[in-house]
Amino acid sequence: MLLFAMGFLLVILQPSMGQFPRVCANTQSLLSKECCPPWDGDGSPCGELSSRGSCQNILLSQAPLGPQFPFSGVDDREDWPSVFYNRTCRCEGNFMGFNCGECKFGFSGINCTERQLRTRRNIFQLTTNEKNKFLAYLNLAKNIPSQDYVIATGTYAQMNNGSNPMFRDISVYDLFVWMHYYASRDTLLGGSSVWRDIDFAHEAPGFLPWHRAFLLMWERQIQKITGDENFTIPYWDWRDAEDCGVCTDEYMGGRHPTNPNLLSLASIFSSWQVICTRSEEYNSQQALCNATGEGPIRRNPGNNDKSRTPRLPSSADVEFCLSLTQYESGSMDKMANYSFRNTLEGFADPQTAISNPSQSGLHNALHIYMNGSMSQVQGSANDPIFVLHHAFVDSIFERWLRRHRPMLEVYPAANAPIGHNRENYMVPFIPLYRNGEFFKSSRELGYDYEYLQEPALQSFQDFLAPYLQQARQIWAWLVGAAVVGGIVTAVLTGLTKACRKKKRGTSEIQPLLIESEDYNNITYQSNF
Repeated sequence: MLLFAMGFLLVILQPSMGQFPRVCANTQSLLSKECCPPWDGDGSPCGELSSRGSCQNILLSQAPLGPQFPFSGVDDREDWPSVFYNRTCRCEGNFMGFNCGECKFGFSGINCTERQLRTRRNIFQLTTNEKNKFLAYLNLAKNIPSQDYVIATGTYAQMNNGSNPMFRDISVYDLFVWMHYYASRDTLLGGSSVWRDIDFAHEAPGFLPWHRAFLLMWERQIQKITGDENFTIPYWDWRDAEDCGVCTDEYMGGRHPTNPNLLSLASIFSSWQVICTRSEEYNSQQALCNATGEGPIRRNPGNNDKSRTPRLPSSADVEFCLSLTQYESGSMDKMANYSFRNTLEGFADPQTAISNPSQSGLHNALHIYMNGSMSQVQGSANDPIFVLHHAFVDSIFERWLRRHRPMLEVYPAANAPIGHNRENYMVPFIPLYRNGEFFKSSRELGYDYEYLQEPALQSFQDFLAPYLQQARQIWAWLVGAAVVGGIVTAVLTGLTKACRKKKRGTSEIQPLLIESEDYNNITYQSNF
């Protein structure tokens, strides 16, 4: 009870991040299309008086999209968040948040100048007290209301273009369940028509950066409502697992003794109500999930369709996936071959990297194996195993980034499915984040994984390694520049010798080719 009261107080006092800021979920903000709340520190919009940020027009990417979504102007998520707001806070330096009242991931302190690096650990290596604290934090988040964010219960058109706001309160945990649903829901086309081939968080390049941002925001919310600034999400290393090791009452809930599809009554999670699981009902009503409880968490691990997911992923599957050098390829969706992203997501065979949507590998395999709430994309975050699973998936993404050290340009800038280009804003996050902002090492974002922690660089060669890797990626350009430079040098040398010979042959004084005042205006440019 004391923990609940403490959390409630903290969540009132702290800003947060997620979906629609409560202070912008009103007629005035929707009609003006502006969400630039004041920062409590100085009372000015976006903390402008303290140089934290300012209210600016959002800058939307104009890069072309892939052909998967053949419509325009029918979905509120297109060009996020411009249907709802076209002016938001643009924060400076290391500040972030919907009102620039927070520090970027990896920074802390009054002026957000102190670097931080926290470590995510294997859930089986937590002490009993640490594990129990994690479970208590989850339950607190499920039962405490979000003070700064609300969810939309209707589309912008159903809100009469902003004049009739439709929002409701939601708990901190369910806020993230709803965001995952909202990013992956079908497009409502009117009548009984929907478009299913759309997903702003899956089946495309943004899958890994989106979930990385999602977990960071979720982690920060737990830190805030508990006051535990050092909290990190534990991960479940499922490689070579023979069964669901976390599916016990000691951890994430065991099996119900008489109904194998439900959780044991000894688990705190047996009383949780799921939300946003009835996609066909919402589609038939042309409605959004309104976060009403829809029954208990369902889970029956291992009793899944074996023809689709015969086993849990192996270490060999992961190692093969990590060997793939291309982050993305081809159509950049679930049909992509030899794509690290598509193989890790589970739409390509983890032994060949050839697309096979009829099978589920790696990430997808875990969801199917759980055979319940986790197995439906839109409502999968209802099961708290979701965060353990995705933390480990994120660690594999991190291993790939460290092994291949890709430049940002490796992430597709254009022609990806809607919402997945590098400069597209992630749906449905406010404050705004672009996909490319999370295509970087986790250590730059303030966290690491215990099993990936590396010793300090021991030699000059280790120090140079990442730079040599980047040099190899532009080696052809460097060679070309050297050849061109050699030719130019030879030509200039020849001209100089010729001029000297000519000068020795005449006593006529030659004027300067460039007057002194013009000489200072010359700029030397090199163009590859």
